[in-house]
Amino acid sequence: MSADDIVEIFRRVLETDDITADSDFFLLGGDSLLGTRVLSAVARTRGVELSFEDLLDAPTPDALAKKIAGVTR
Repeated sequence: MSADDIVEIFRRVLETDDITADSDFFLLGGDSLLGTRVLSAVARTRGVELSFEDLLDAPTPDALAKKIAGVTR
């Protein structure tokens, strides 16, 4: 899953197009409830189960894509 894929998920969940690969989910107004929607979308799309702590540790699309790549290797 690329950072671009996660950008699209963030855009859909946060309902804004103003998101880039280095946009912080939480600084954009994301919260734990919306975070679970992001994680669910990642699981459906990529089949990778991440925890909310993973999103806290990697709150940008770029960082989350790297974390997913590390999990799937």
